[in-house]
Amino acid sequence: MEMAPSIIPELHRQSLPTRSRQQPQNNLHNPLPLSASQEAEVRNLYHKRVRTKCADVIKDFADCARGRTISVAWHCRDQHLAMNSCMIQYATKAEEDAAREEWFQGILARRKQREEELAAVERRRTEVIEMTRRQEEKERVEAERKKKEQEESKREKDGAKAKGGFWWR
Repeated sequence: MEMAPSIIPELHRQSLPTRSRQQPQNNLHNPLPLSASQEAEVRNLYHKRVRTKCADVIKDFADCARGRTISVAWHCRDQHLAMNSCMIQYATKAEEDAAREEWFQGILARRKQREEELAAVERRRTEVIEMTRRQEEKERVEAERKKKEQEESKREKDGAKAKGGFWWR
């Protein structure tokens, strides 16, 4: 007996679009996915860079808004719009990528700083250990000296008793 022909002909099977997952783009500058805290550091750096570029406009708005509450909305409208447009102008994906690049470049500096801090802690630890050893040695020598003095004074006392005091004569 022969098998029944397949429902989908071979030609039709090949012409069906295959669902291919798009492979994630490997970013050679940022090879590793970042943790949440690292992403927060990148985001803070990004916002700092944008605020730095718009510092004059932000200062103008802050000067206008100083001493006002509700009236800021209409008195400082022009400064507010200028500040927002400046922030939008510089808050781009390219700026975020630049901040990420800067963060990655800072990895080596942060790593070097951390290693220097650890080396300083290690130097201090060995110094404290050495100071403790010296102090223990001093205390041991002092204890031995006191013990010898006590033994000598005990011998002198025992020697005086052995000779006998003037009342034993």
